[in-house]
Amino acid sequence: MKRKHPSGSASQTLTTSETRLLVRETLRISANLASAPPVPETTLVQDSSFGRVLDDQFVDSSFRLLCSEEIDGRRWNYFAECTGGRSNGSKKLKKSSIRSVSLQSPKAPVDELMAFIRSYVVPEGFPESVTPSYVPYMTWRALKHFFGGAMGVFTTQTLLSSLGVSRNKSAPGAVALNWILKDGAGRIGKMVFARQGKKFDYDLKQLRFAGDLLMELGAGVELVTAAVPHLFLPLACAANVAKNVGAVTSTSTRTPIYKAFARGENIGDVTAKGECVGNISDLLGTGLSLMIAKRNPSLITMFTLLSCGYVMSSYQEVKSVVLHTLNRARFTVAVETFLKSGRVPTLQEGNSMENIFSFPWKRHRPIVLGPRFKEAFQDPCAYIALKPIFEKEQYIVTYNVSKGNIYALFKNGAKSDDILKAAFHAHVLLHIIRSNNQNQMSHTNREHDISAALPILADPQSHVIESYKMVSALYEPFKNKAKGQGWVMSESLLNPGRARLCELAR
Repeated sequence: MKRKHPSGSASQTLTTSETRLLVRETLRISANLASAPPVPETTLVQDSSFGRVLDDQFVDSSFRLLCSEEIDGRRWNYFAECTGGRSNGSKKLKKSSIRSVSLQSPKAPVDELMAFIRSYVVPEGFPESVTPSYVPYMTWRALKHFFGGAMGVFTTQTLLSSLGVSRNKSAPGAVALNWILKDGAGRIGKMVFARQGKKFDYDLKQLRFAGDLLMELGAGVELVTAAVPHLFLPLACAANVAKNVGAVTSTSTRTPIYKAFARGENIGDVTAKGECVGNISDLLGTGLSLMIAKRNPSLITMFTLLSCGYVMSSYQEVKSVVLHTLNRARFTVAVETFLKSGRVPTLQEGNSMENIFSFPWKRHRPIVLGPRFKEAFQDPCAYIALKPIFEKEQYIVTYNVSKGNIYALFKNGAKSDDILKAAFHAHVLLHIIRSNNQNQMSHTNREHDISAALPILADPQSHVIESYKMVSALYEPFKNKAKGQGWVMSESLLNPGRARLCELAR
């Protein structure tokens, strides 16, 4: 499209496609920037970072197009507002002025609903992530559970009636309804937690331990029902939700753990024997508790002792598992050990040093891989300054001072090794920042004047440049030493976000 003169006459006639593009972009930007000044037409300029002709800034130079982002096939453009002054011959950019503009129309409600349902019932990456036999298997499995659930209503009511719950004909039905509601709440909790998806693969130790803690929490809530029987239904539902979440976690992490023990094609045998050991131990524990119960011990005392034994055993159980893969926790251990000592820990050392209490659903981490552009950058000038540094890389690493996090953004062409390198780069930058903070703290203590301490990271860009030089020299040695210790490096276990910086939309 061409720039128009103020008089309204065009130097060249707009084509039909350019006219439609102009109208579409103007409507979208106006809707997203309702409180901003009216958005004029755009002029075409060249962006040196992505090498495409694009809508870089508006006619009146009020906005500048920074980059384009894609998530699951949907694209956004990011604009920054310009000030009246100039810096090096170009307009200055206002801080905290980044605005996003979607390049797609909102999804229809039906499509949104179907996407929501798919997130619960099919694995990530479906159908490419599974074999063709997955669909018929799950179809028949769903039908089987449908008939089983329907039959369970009648069997529960019959069992309660045969136990003589009450001679009143309506009582067994009411009790059965409460019991079914309790079980139904547990199944809903299991279904919701199953949305954790791939987290059962890469953070299985943390999830396994968290599931065991929820099992004990559910048991504790069940005991409380004896003190407040009038709250039986809500408490029983809450307890069943906690216990079912623990059960789905145990089931989902069982196979990867047994797979780590198997040497060859004997996973089925290892799994069967492991479940047999668990059942034998469960029966022995049940028998012992029946013998102790005859002596009428203190319920609180026994529950406290048994819970402590359960939690301790669960912690040692997951700590004893030696996995060859590098997830977030073990990758952190490997990189930090390498940066401090120049060596990569062995499989046994790395697994024993892994933090089991770092639960996967925690949002606040010092390092975020694959975030949205607007999450990593608030100041457009910071992005403009970092682009040349990472021109040859398929990622950009930045430190957001206001949030205190390090963000690794990936370009559209990022491969597996690029994601691993970005994660390594982020840890190197974190190491530099922490070392800088410690040096400032020690300097402040020597001066005995805390108020005189300089602001931490007055120039984050210099630390990014320093980290880039270190990564260029250290990344390949780190990879070689990690492989030499037997570690399997895979970017999928680092759980990077799906946002990607792509060629700017025309």
